[in-house]
Amino acid sequence: MNKFTGTLMVSLLAATAAFSQGKPANDVTAPLHALQPDYPVPYGPMSEADIKKVLDKVYTYLDAVTPAQMINRQTGQEVTDASQFDTSYGIKPGDFRLTAYEWGVTYSGMLLAAETSGDTRYNDYVKQRLSFIAKWVPAIKKKVAEGSLKGNYVFRQPIEPHALDDVGAVCAAMIKATRSGLNNDLRSLIDNYMNYISTKEFRLPDSTLARNRPQKNTIWLDDLYMSVPALAQMGKLTGKTSYYDDAVKQIKQFSQRMFDKEKGLYMHGWVQDMNPHPMFYWGRANGWAIMAMVELLDVLPENHPGRPFVLQQLQAHAKGLAAQQSGSGFWHQLLNRNDSYLETSATAIYAYCIAHACNKGWLDAKAYAPMAMLAWNAVTTKVNATGQVESVCVGTGMGFDPAFYYHRPVNVYAAHGYGPVLLAGAEMIRLVKNDKFKMNDSSLQYEK
Repeated sequence: MNKFTGTLMVSLLAATAAFSQGKPANDVTAPLHALQPDYPVPYGPMSEADIKKVLDKVYTYLDAVTPAQMINRQTGQEVTDASQFDTSYGIKPGDFRLTAYEWGVTYSGMLLAAETSGDTRYNDYVKQRLSFIAKWVPAIKKKVAEGSLKGNYVFRQPIEPHALDDVGAVCAAMIKATRSGLNNDLRSLIDNYMNYISTKEFRLPDSTLARNRPQKNTIWLDDLYMSVPALAQMGKLTGKTSYYDDAVKQIKQFSQRMFDKEKGLYMHGWVQDMNPHPMFYWGRANGWAIMAMVELLDVLPENHPGRPFVLQQLQAHAKGLAAQQSGSGFWHQLLNRNDSYLETSATAIYAYCIAHACNKGWLDAKAYAPMAMLAWNAVTTKVNATGQVESVCVGTGMGFDPAFYYHRPVNVYAAHGYGPVLLAGAEMIRLVKNDKFKMNDSSLQYEK
């Protein structure tokens, strides 16, 4: 026990004794500064072991409810011979879709959890499911070419992607799994995904990735994450600078249009012929933006001319987000509107990104690490006994009025919460391994 801890315990005992004896606690009878605050979430550093317990709950749940099995839908029996694919086949029902963009984030979270914890089960989860996809896609693709499969068929997304949501997050995870040596059967899928991003997705005349919904020529902040990590990872995989250049271009051109320099936050949507632009700073979309920058900086060469801009943009965004964190550690659904609800997936993304940036030296850990720990502690209160993540906003389009965002439902089956929680916990393990969190006069400090 160090001197400070001993002094604090004596003070707490004195305050407790005053209360137990019926004496009023005042400046004479008790050191009031040492009274225990009534925090709404755990406060202080969480141990590596306790972080891992949270991750393991999530892993155990997801492993059970996302089976990588093909079945005959008429008989319910498992089928294993991909060469005999039949239109009656389908994926064994589970709680989440294995090729959805949310699951791309989940695969990335599993990979990072394996890396920082050393628990190979997390890698096994990814390998089994990605290999399952790779095994069945060629046979399904053949049926599509023959005309016997149309519409929203099994594994349509990796075969015929229709939007960035279909490609970017899963592609980035596949490249990570390939680069790590975990999977060696994904290259054709990766190439198809990247071809869509680079040549088929709608772009504005200056090559900014865009959509024609809900209005023509609309930029969605979400699309930074649905494109940039895959572009960045492909640059690392192939060594082609054109992928890095496109990734940096997207960060720059989105930021020029959508970043509010005064608040340090991004608006959710930008429409080419709209004036003025309603400023709705949606939490999870801002999470996709900062995570895109983090993933780009992870692989962008130090000598790339766009690196200083991306780093400065990350720092400006982190500063803006820091100003909006609530006293409970969460961030709000609309970041600057404290009467909108507290939302878990955005909070988990920020916990991950801020902790990662501290670990990398991109942010001052003395200023930001306590914020990341508070966010993580808040997130853990939303992982229930089953391993489900609560208070997660469901999939959300784009709106231009506050009611749209205020009243989006939350649900434990909103897949957006699981990858961010895995990423956040995995990165917090790395942060606490440094053993630099300390309590000082009841406050959490990070000592370099």
